[in-house]
Amino acid sequence: MTTVVKATLGQRMRQRREMLGLSRHKVAVACEVTENTVTNWENGKHTPKLPPKQLVALLATLQWELQDLIDD
Repeated sequence: MTTVVKATLGQRMRQRREMLGLSRHKVAVACEVTENTVTNWENGKHTPKLPPKQLVALLATLQWELQDLIDD
């Protein structure tokens, strides 16, 4: 039996950011958060809890649709 381990939201965010060639700083500036916040998201310490404007910026920066953010 093979167990499939799904990537966490933070892992998916990091993969997407790296695939797009973006730095954590670039994502942080776009979302109006600190670089440390982006690091915490990617390391699974926190999940993005953003007001609509910043959420839209995160999705645009990662070139994601809302569904990409919530898919597990």
